[in-house]
Amino acid sequence: MIYLCRHGQTFHNREGRMQGQTESDLTPLGRAQAAAMGDLLFDLVRRDPPADWRIVASPLRRARHTAETIGARLGLPVEFEDRLLEISVGDWSNRLRDEVKRETPALLTDPEWAFKSPNGERYEDIMGRVSAWLAEQAPESERRLIVVIGQDIPQDAIFRLSNGQIDRLSCAPVAEPA
Repeated sequence: MIYLCRHGQTFHNREGRMQGQTESDLTPLGRAQAAAMGDLLFDLVRRDPPADWRIVASPLRRARHTAETIGARLGLPVEFEDRLLEISVGDWSNRLRDEVKRETPALLTDPEWAFKSPNGERYEDIMGRVSAWLAEQAPESERRLIVVIGQDIPQDAIFRLSNGQIDRLSCAPVAEPA
């Protein structure tokens, strides 16, 4: 089983900037989202011995801080894995999403837009590195992973990947911090 978590909201997210592999810190909301993920995961994994679970994260600061918040709640250390780095968006890094979309209108309807950035990573590049990492993990029946990465999914949910199924588990913070 894998619980897949997106890092909490960053200042770049809030501004509508494309991050890729650039750094941006968590906002107060992002820190609250990380804590909410930790609370939900605590409830989900406490049935198993904590030693059975591993937390693995992208080494980027936003994923690292989110994973460390979850790890503190669960009493687990965090491992960092370069192959789980977010997609490189090349020349689009740090640019406003709306600005890039205005310059390249075809992206508005292209579900694979992130893989088409100038000097960025392609789908095959990311699948190669993530697949290689996943192949090294325990088989599905023994797998107990919490993975924190940057991805294009909501920051108020965790996704459970188990037995070929994907379940969305909501974990929105009670209120946005000031």
